[in-house]
Amino acid sequence: MDDGPVISIVAPVYNEVGNLQELHRRISDVLDRSGETWELVFVDDGSTDGSGSAVRELYDSDPGHIRVISFARNFGHQIAVTAGMDYAQGQAVILIDADLQDPPEIILDMIVKWREGYEVIYAVRAKREGESWFKRTTASLFYRLMFSITDISIPLDTGDFRLMDRKVVNAVLSMRERHRFIRGMVSWVGYRQTGIEYTRHERYSGVTKYPLNRMLRFAWDGITGFSYFPLQLATYLGFAIAALSGIAILLVIYLRAFTSAKPLEGQATTLIMVLFLGSVQLLSLGIIGEYLGRIYNEVRGRPLYIVRETYGIDASPEGEQRRSR
Repeated sequence: MDDGPVISIVAPVYNEVGNLQELHRRISDVLDRSGETWELVFVDDGSTDGSGSAVRELYDSDPGHIRVISFARNFGHQIAVTAGMDYAQGQAVILIDADLQDPPEIILDMIVKWREGYEVIYAVRAKREGESWFKRTTASLFYRLMFSITDISIPLDTGDFRLMDRKVVNAVLSMRERHRFIRGMVSWVGYRQTGIEYTRHERYSGVTKYPLNRMLRFAWDGITGFSYFPLQLATYLGFAIAALSGIAILLVIYLRAFTSAKPLEGQATTLIMVLFLGSVQLLSLGIIGEYLGRIYNEVRGRPLYIVRETYGIDASPEGEQRRSR
């Protein structure tokens, strides 16, 4: 590690061909100004738009800095980030998306904070340009929900854009869980952490790779990975229904004993009650099934990803070295 670069930049790539040249140019300018030795690790996550060829061309043009990992298929953003961390050799590792919404120029401020002794420097989104009201609102609600129901303190309005010291990277890589939520894992390991506010920009080109269904899945992975609240919800619903049932029984007894009313008569009322109770039971079973499915995925022990080819990388990934010891 002493002969390796000081700074590693990890950029997962999935169908970002229009952004790669500009990303490389801006990162090169920033890191050259920093005065530190550096590498840029592209992880091609099974792209189909020519991004794989584009990152190989960047490697040919700048083999001293560019490293390329190409997956055998699409494994997902968080797995691609993990692979980049596995192969990164730097004393500090910076995660950044390839869409240029997170400005590389913030990296210089991160390095200053790192030199001051902080081991995690995360970027806080003070303003989000070019995003719809719906996305800004749902993102804000998600971060606040995570903050309120998890047992760790995940900073509000932060993504994966951050700098991590090598000891933090090693701690995160020691956790090989499959349903990964990197920003939660980094918060979980602790160390000295601080934030830097910035304005998140519009995409340089292309379209988002996180439509609503993927955003919901990602949010669910984060919640189930760091909270038992969904499981506890089934218990809360059970107590609530039991309480309502007790109140209803007392009400029916009173109405039948002391009034002429005949409450809750007819098949429609019975059917509604049966459907309500059945839906609550199915919801509870579904939540339990999600947790059991995650346990099943972990027990199978499949690798997190499969690498088809690499460029500019000779050593085994750090994660693989760790598992072999």
